[in-house]
Amino acid sequence: MTTLKDSHYLIADVRLEEGFEKDGDVIVATRTGLYTLEIKDGRIAALHAAGAVLPAGLPTYQANGQLALPTMRDMHIHLDKTFYGGPWQAPRPRHGKTIIDMIALEEKLLPKLLPTSVERAEGLIALLQSKGSTVARSHCNIDPVSGLKCLEHLKRALEKHTDGFACEIVAFPQHGLLHSKVEGLMREAIGMGVDYVGGLDPTNVDAALEKSLDAMFQIALDTGKGVDIHLHEMGPAGIAAVDYMLDTVEKNPALKGKMTISHAFPLMSLSPEQLEEKAARLATNGIAIASTVPIGGMVMPLPQLSKAGVFVMTGSDSIIDHWSPFGSGDMLEKAYFYAQVYRGSDEYQLSRALAISTGGVLPLDKDGNRAWPKAGDEAGFWLTPASCTAEAVARVPARTATFHKGRLVSGECRLIG
Repeated sequence: MTTLKDSHYLIADVRLEEGFEKDGDVIVATRTGLYTLEIKDGRIAALHAAGAVLPAGLPTYQANGQLALPTMRDMHIHLDKTFYGGPWQAPRPRHGKTIIDMIALEEKLLPKLLPTSVERAEGLIALLQSKGSTVARSHCNIDPVSGLKCLEHLKRALEKHTDGFACEIVAFPQHGLLHSKVEGLMREAIGMGVDYVGGLDPTNVDAALEKSLDAMFQIALDTGKGVDIHLHEMGPAGIAAVDYMLDTVEKNPALKGKMTISHAFPLMSLSPEQLEEKAARLATNGIAIASTVPIGGMVMPLPQLSKAGVFVMTGSDSIIDHWSPFGSGDMLEKAYFYAQVYRGSDEYQLSRALAISTGGVLPLDKDGNRAWPKAGDEAGFWLTPASCTAEAVARVPARTATFHKGRLVSGECRLIG
């Protein structure tokens, strides 16, 4: 990785999007131009067009015409437990196994993972940075086996990377809030600087929908934190959980705008009319959805949710662990899957697909006006050898450099003067 320690510098020949090109009413291409970005104290101080007079005396780095795109965000990941960085190990067969069976397996695995969890979390952070993501939300186990050790180790890893990586933490009762009797530990975790109260399938794991959800919400209300719950349950139990959460947020204004439902699989089983009603309530109450964009038979109604005003995010979930061997840590790949699943194969729809990976930040707005970057924006972006967003989403090219608050955190950018 190139070392870049300057607080005020230039990056020359950065490709930025300028607008859409049309054939009649159809968007067929994206127009771009080369700029020199002036970075100062972690922000974009100015965008200098080709031929402009540049500030003298500043270190200058060369982007070689590569496209700059906004920071990606992995908004559902488990940095605290992974096989990544160690020898290859596939998950055990899942056929016929319940989530309770998986919890029992994890109780045996956690003591083996803890001794190397700091180093492996750091490895995952480096992986995300190399893929263009420098913002994340990590769920962190709070359970009877590891106690608060997973959290302590995760915080230790994150503290080593505060200049190059921003991460929210969710206290996650992976073995069930009630099932594993960890409410006390959850409250201790909140006191250690956790950002969100987590939860898990209240019927399948805790076998007490209302009691489980009430306990989760009460911790959040008592501590002023947000909520981010894993909800995999399908059918009536899952829909009942969504309804109960909506009712609870509507009765407690302090929770509005501070809740995320991760996975949210029961939304797949709703009729169009039911989905419209649920989506409207989710949007009104500021409840976000964090989806891992599952493919195959599990297709979430993400475009419909977004159209209704629901904030939709994505994340890696597991990266090479006892739950799944497939996580890559690549949010551009998530945008690629999103475009494939929802048939976004034209220039415009491909460009829009990136929004799920960037927190809604896109270079061009829906009318083709530049929305990013602008002078004053935080200098978070990545460089890639693509001609435009649409090509980047469709082809998933390499990320050659990643910047976070003006700091080069992965890859290289050659100094030319």
